[in-house]
Amino acid sequence: MRLPVPRPRSLAGQLFAMQAVLIAVVVAGYALFTYVSDRSQAEEAAGREALAVARSIADAPSVRQAIRTDDPSSSLQPYALHVQRDTGVDFVTIMNTRGIRWTHPDPEEIGQRFIGHIEDALGGESFTETYTGTLGPSVRAVTPIWDGGRIVGLVSAGIKVEEISKRVQGQLTALIGVAGGALALGAVGTYVVNARLRRHTHGMNATELSRMYDYTQAALHAVREGLLMLDGQFRVALINDGGRELLGVSDQVVGTSVAALGLPPSLTGALLASEPRVDEVHLTADRVLVVNTSPVSGGERRGTVVTLRDVTELQSLMGELDSERGFSQALRSQAHEAANRLHTVVSLIELGRAEEAVAFATAELELAQALTDQVVAAVAEPVLAALLLGKTAQANERGVELVVSQDSRLDDGLLPPSLPARDLVTILGNLIDNAVDAAQGSTRARVTVRACTEASELVLRVSDTGAGVDPALAEAVFERGFSTKPASGPGGRGLGLALVRQAVGRHAGALTVADAEEGGAEFEVRLPLGAVRAGGGVVSGGAFSGGPV
Repeated sequence: MRLPVPRPRSLAGQLFAMQAVLIAVVVAGYALFTYVSDRSQAEEAAGREALAVARSIADAPSVRQAIRTDDPSSSLQPYALHVQRDTGVDFVTIMNTRGIRWTHPDPEEIGQRFIGHIEDALGGESFTETYTGTLGPSVRAVTPIWDGGRIVGLVSAGIKVEEISKRVQGQLTALIGVAGGALALGAVGTYVVNARLRRHTHGMNATELSRMYDYTQAALHAVREGLLMLDGQFRVALINDGGRELLGVSDQVVGTSVAALGLPPSLTGALLASEPRVDEVHLTADRVLVVNTSPVSGGERRGTVVTLRDVTELQSLMGELDSERGFSQALRSQAHEAANRLHTVVSLIELGRAEEAVAFATAELELAQALTDQVVAAVAEPVLAALLLGKTAQANERGVELVVSQDSRLDDGLLPPSLPARDLVTILGNLIDNAVDAAQGSTRARVTVRACTEASELVLRVSDTGAGVDPALAEAVFERGFSTKPASGPGGRGLGLALVRQAVGRHAGALTVADAEEGGAEFEVRLPLGAVRAGGGVVSGGAFSGGPV
């Protein structure tokens, strides 16, 4: 049976143990230092006390008088015991200059030689020392007794080291209590701090946190979608490679406010919003992004997690798919009409009216051929010609007449490689769709398209007979989400003109909206046919004027 492997201690637990040991060492060191310091101070105080007692005895006249007698001990011994008892010292020894004791706490030691140093005292100096005598280790003072200018004896007073230790012991007990309280307080504080740390680290140890960091970094770089994390003040806290690429920002944006990133106003507003955003479509200078935001909260707002998906290609393909769907519906309707006309021709032949059948069929063919010839003659560029033919059929199905102006002229091969056909389809296709929507239902539903070149510029002009554009809304019509019709589909309406402005901006072009001659709106796009730079174009002139798009 395998024993379970103990899980490594969490980071909070390791820090708690380390801090507890550190506090214990600091407190113990302080206690030891204080004990040693107090003991040293106690010994110095004992030496000063003993020296004061010894000098007082040496200066007493009764002592000098007793020394002159034949038996100094008889009067000095009671006096020494009395002083010893009153001053609290452990012994008072009075001796002659040879060190023979006249007094001692133990009467049997009287007449014996003093154990200790007396040389300095015989030289006339008082001193203190720690020495082991008959009573054990003691701090003692020795001072000379002067009489008539000569030394007639010596006095030594001392306090046993054991007594000094007892004095320090009381202080040490209090010190240990204070040290224990400091250790307990430090342990409680450390536990509180580490409990908070444990909540923030979810009980993981340093190895687990390091491994999670490595995995997170690898995941951030591996994810192709953009990931952006904002702090509580809406500053960039983290951004992956995909996010920098999609937003067009540098590696130095961490710590920068979202408002200072230079993003389109609609996208900036979505990132600064306090409520979550789900699958919102936003346009940058050259991309169509789907944005999702989710606030991070834990009792308080801590930040926002933002995901970005690039649907530029998908949006373009959806536009092409919509066009193809429209074309197929137009072809289906034309096939239905062709079948009706074919039945008419067959019926005329069956009725024996062959000439009328031929005339009817010829007229229909001439009408279709005339439309094709008109478009191809005006616009020889194959992509635009095919787009116009398809849009003509679509508009016809919706009851709108789409015509190409007589002054349109666009030869094949004129467009430079830097102006791809996909962008032209996006620009002209969305302008025509917008014009057909506006003209549908009007008295004379008509859309006029003009395509030509002027002064090294490609000019695309689309006008309608609708209600026109309110001057107050001339700028708003180019914003994503603006529409006068109800939303439909996952992306809703209001994206077509925004895509036009984006495509025009990529090719440094200009986009104009003004009143049309027939009462509706007229949108004009001018794209340079020379060197094309990347960046924003200019929307100017007419009823609308703005900065780079």
